[in-house]
Amino acid sequence: MFTGIIEAQGVITRLEKQSDSLQITLPCPFVDVALGDSIAVNGACLTVATIFSQSPDFTTSKTSDVLFFISAETLAKTNLDQLREGSSVNLERALTLNTRLSGHLVQGHVDGKARLIEVTPVGESFKMRWQLPAQLSRYCISKGSITLNGVSLTINQLDDKRHEFEIMVIPHTWTHTNLSRLQPGDEVNLEVDLLAKYVERLCQPSMQP
Repeated sequence: MFTGIIEAQGVITRLEKQSDSLQITLPCPFVDVALGDSIAVNGACLTVATIFSQSPDFTTSKTSDVLFFISAETLAKTNLDQLREGSSVNLERALTLNTRLSGHLVQGHVDGKARLIEVTPVGESFKMRWQLPAQLSRYCISKGSITLNGVSLTINQLDDKRHEFEIMVIPHTWTHTNLSRLQPGDEVNLEVDLLAKYVERLCQPSMQP
């Protein structure tokens, strides 16, 4: 579980494609990373599969490179198949029980992809308009939460007919995430509000005979 508050950005230094999977390696900014840890990479929950220490004796640095294995299912549902060496990704460690929930509850289970339509500067902030898959539009509400590339954001306006929504990105989020690198037509990983999906499920007629 995550909060949607990005802790750092990472840059892919090595990428290895298999027929139906992908392995990516990047320098990890977290000194306490451990094998098997869950880290949200562009909002997709991935597991640290290998740690390559850059200082074997741990006397000068604890900085390490980490490798993530990305399955065919994750590649099909996310934008991680578009990564290249040099790509920037948003990173967040899994939350702990004593973590402040500054964003909202984020699973790291990507529901689909949203496409950027346009970016408009508004003072020091940026208004971004997006199109999302029609089947996910019903989970969105004005002033509700949404996660884009792992970033917890608020929907300012919603157009149900066009399946579009607008968000406002403040200067801090703009400079501390990879949203600032996006161009119209780019796709990001989208996770709708977890609570909306549970409410929908509970409101469905019982399947018991």
